[in-house]
Amino acid sequence: MKVKMISRNPDNYVRETKLQQHKIPRNYDPALHPLEGPREYVRALNATKLDRVFAKPFVCNLSGHRDGVACFGKHPKMLSTLATGAYDGEVRIWDLANRCSVRSFVAHDGFVRGIAYARNAEHFYTVGDDKTIKVWSSQAPEVGEDEEPVNTILSRHILQGISHNRKDNSFATCGEVCAIWDAKHNDPIKTLKWGVDTLHSISYNPVETNVLACCASDRSIILYDQREAQPLRKVVLTMKSNKLAWNPMEAFNFTVANEDCNLYTFDTRKLQTPLKVHFDHVSAVTDVDYAPTGKEFVSSSYDKTVRIYHAHQSHSRDIYHTKRMQHVVCVAWSLDNRYIFSGSDEMNIRMWKANASEKLGVVRPRERANFNYQEALKEKYAAHPQIKRIARHRQVPRHVLNAQRKMRSVKDKELVKEANVRKHSKKGTVPFVSEKRKHVIRQDV
Repeated sequence: MKVKMISRNPDNYVRETKLQQHKIPRNYDPALHPLEGPREYVRALNATKLDRVFAKPFVCNLSGHRDGVACFGKHPKMLSTLATGAYDGEVRIWDLANRCSVRSFVAHDGFVRGIAYARNAEHFYTVGDDKTIKVWSSQAPEVGEDEEPVNTILSRHILQGISHNRKDNSFATCGEVCAIWDAKHNDPIKTLKWGVDTLHSISYNPVETNVLACCASDRSIILYDQREAQPLRKVVLTMKSNKLAWNPMEAFNFTVANEDCNLYTFDTRKLQTPLKVHFDHVSAVTDVDYAPTGKEFVSSSYDKTVRIYHAHQSHSRDIYHTKRMQHVVCVAWSLDNRYIFSGSDEMNIRMWKANASEKLGVVRPRERANFNYQEALKEKYAAHPQIKRIARHRQVPRHVLNAQRKMRSVKDKELVKEANVRKHSKKGTVPFVSEKRKHVIRQDV
């Protein structure tokens, strides 16, 4: 005789403490939940709407400079420290947690062209229009002591930028030539030149630390290897590139900010064609910086806006602007991937959230789980027309909107003209040229 008994394990339904949530049994069989899809869709729609409701990206404004902000320097070990240089030669060190300036001193005569922290973060370097490289201590001087540089190096050439190696004590400057320096010597250990008037931006690769790249005044981008005696290769674009940033996770890729309102992401192994052309700005792009994840980057422009792009998408995912913000000259992404800094002509540094609707402050575990669930739903239903429309919609300043319309009409007219020329020409004489290939003139090795 068989006896069937009901057996229940108390671990499956009894709480261990009063603070825990009640355990509720649930059958995940989809046949028992026919409305699961529509229910999830409504939740995704509500999450997308709430995302736009709570999108308040502006965090704070750091004022103190008496002239336009020219460049940023990120502290490699302290998230709350930021160094900024201005047009009048002043350098300020900011305590971002307390939103105040902790040090300020005049470092150069004329513009501060670049700031770079050393690998160990004990010193930082500044370069300016007075042809000097100055080394400053990261520690503030004692009370009553004056700010004095640890070392001052005189350069034979003008200096336009500086970048420090991530793994050793060497740093590179650009100007009339690309010079590699050692922290222990006052003369460059190597000078690299490729017949260009001025190099105005330089950046070390954070992964392959012997490789560096420069933007030149002849519209070219030049790649160097500090182990070699000569530059590696050069690619010439249709217009000048203002700034260059390497992807911190994909060692081969870098992005340049160009004068033609676009950004271009290149693979160093195939420079004939950019991997991606990033549109949406309506004036010259002045600066670009990658997120530490390598998945996104931020750009600033003369159209008074800051835009955030996915690294592999052509159009921006977000745009930041204020009524008072003028031409944005420099931009930086914080090393904890949460904040963006922008410096503009009207002497202010602004701090923004990288994710516009992110909640600042303490987030409880249940709240965090709910945020993660909402993100998963938005990603799952991102292609749905209504959700896509709400997520993409942004209000932009009137001057940007008018410029966008004008650029779109000019582009449409050019396409119509090209189609008409092709229509009335012999077959094959007017080839189709992709958007990517239009902007690269040639590659020199």
